[in-house]
This record gives sequence, C-alpha cells and structure tokens, in this order.
Amino acid sequence: MQNQRTVADGLRVVVRAFVYAVLGGAALVAIATVVSVLGPMLALDLYTPPVAAWWTVFTAVAVQGVPFLLLGTVVSAAIGAFVPENALRRLLPRNPALAVPVAGVAGAVLPGCECASVPVAGSLMRRGVAPAAALAFLLSAPAINPVVLVATSIAFPGRPEMVLARLLASLGTAVVMGWLWARFGKEEWLRMPKRDTHHSTGARAFLTGLQYDFLHAGGFLVLGAAAAATFNIAVPRSVLDVFTGSAWLAVPLLALLAVVLCVCSEADAFVAASLSAFPATARLVFMVVGPMVDLKLLALQAGTFGRSFAVRFASVTWLVAVTAGVLVGWWLL
Repeated sequence: MQNQRTVADGLRVVVRAFVYAVLGGAALVAIATVVSVLGPMLALDLYTPPVAAWWTVFTAVAVQGVPFLLLGTVVSAAIGAFVPENALRRLLPRNPALAVPVAGVAGAVLPGCECASVPVAGSLMRRGVAPAAALAFLLSAPAINPVVLVATSIAFPGRPEMVLARLLASLGTAVVMGWLWARFGKEEWLRMPKRDTHHSTGARAFLTGLQYDFLHAGGFLVLGAAAAATFNIAVPRSVLDVFTGSAWLAVPLLALLAVVLCVCSEADAFVAASLSAFPATARLVFMVVGPMVDLKLLALQAGTFGRSFAVRFASVTWLVAVTAGVLVGWWLL
C-alpha cells in the first residue's frame, strides 16, 4: 500500500512538472508574441522607428531561444534527479591524462546548463573523480550537448560549419583546461565543496530543479535578448564599423560581451546570430566563451571552489577559449 502511494505521488509530481513546463514555455512565448505585436505599434505611434527595430530583434532572439531553453532545463533537471552521481566516475580511466578527454566527450552525453555543471563537478570530485577530469566535464557539458548544437544549427541555418566549429573549439578548450589543471593546478587553490546532506532525488527533485533552472535561465535569456537588441540599435553604426571591420577588435569585444551578458548556453546561439554585423569568427568566440566564463559562473565557482580558484581558472579559461575560437574559426569559417 505504501509503495502504491509512493508511485502515485511520483506520477502526480511528474505530471505537474510537465504541466508547469508546458504552461511556462507557452506563457513566455505568448508574452513575447504580444510584445512583438504591441511593441512596434507603440513605437510607430511614438514616431520612433529605432524602438520598433529594437522590439523586432528582442522578440526574434527571445522567441527562438525559449523552446531550446525549456528543453535544456528539462534535460538538466532530469539528470540531476535521476542519473546517479557516480555514473561518470565508473566510465573514466584512472589516469587523469586519459580521463580528461573522456570526461570532455561525456559532456555531450550528459548535458546540462552551465549553472548546473558547477555543482555536478563538485559532486564528481567528492566521489573520487580527478579534479582535472571534473573540470573538463564542467566546461564541456553546457557547451557541446545536443540541445546546444541543435539550437546552433537552427540559429545559423545552412551553415553546418558553424556547428562543427563550436563543437571543436568548445571541446578543445575543455580538454586543454583539464590538462593544464592536471599539470599546473595546486591543491591549495581548490577548495573541495562540502557534501550536500539535504540533496534529494526522484520526481520531486526533478520538479524543483526544473522550476529553478527554467526561471533562473529564462531571466538571463530575456536580459541577453534585451542587451543584444540594445547593442544592435543603440550603438552608432560608425562606432560599430570600427569593430566589425577588424577581427582583432571584434573578437575581444564579443569575448568580453559574452562574459557580461550571461546568456544561457541553450539560447546564446540566437543572440550570436543576431549580431550579424560581426565576423563569423567573432560570433564563434562569443558562443565558445559564454558557456565557460561569465559573471554568474564566476560567482558560482567562487562559492563552490573558492575565490582563489575561480579567479585563476576563469582567467585562463577565457584566454584558452578565445584562442581556440580564433584558431578553429580561421580554419573552418
């Protein structure tokens, strides 16, 4: 009887989570659609065509990104609730040099958003996974998972080389950072996270994770869309030409913009696609840097692994990600 009640409770939670996910996604799409209709009308009434253009860019980025954001948060919540935390450890070689690339590739099999990758990496370390491998997984999981790659292919239609370039540059960055930590990392730089004794699993944990991830990442998507639209409209064309005309200036600008915007990895391809005035390599760098180094990740890493680690790791990751994006972009794009 008790087992039947538990199963019934679990089914109710799963159904409720599905309803929340569908209603939440529909609500965001509806809001964005209403805004897309009323925004240009209001802009025209106020005789401000630039505002109408702002609404157009904002709506395009937000509406395109919401379905992938929803799918990504569902997958991330399911992994956190149902996948055993020691599953990856069983698959990794004991040699850190070999474990790093395996952990990097595993990021494509066990996807999650960048916010979820930090606690997952901490959990792996607590269970005996070498820090170098755990850090490679931390960087690769939000950058090369199937949701992100499919979203990139839709954001850049007819350009499969952009998807391949993102995959290679992101995976290369994750593996190189893992090897660098294995070779030069010091134990005193890394504060091992404490075990979460209140961690729950199952359907209730899935519902909680879905609600938090979707609302949290959705806010950053809206902010990123608004920032991208503002950037496209507010920055004078003469100033933009200074950066778009030179890859040496466009690449660091978008690399820094990725750090500041904090766009979720499931939706950042649509923001990058909206920055159409910039060279393809600069937009690739934006997509490589964003899931690995931004302000919210810096705060999460500092809180989980310590400020000393976060500053060192984020700084080197930014340099490696920019270098990988430039090299792969020069080769493929």
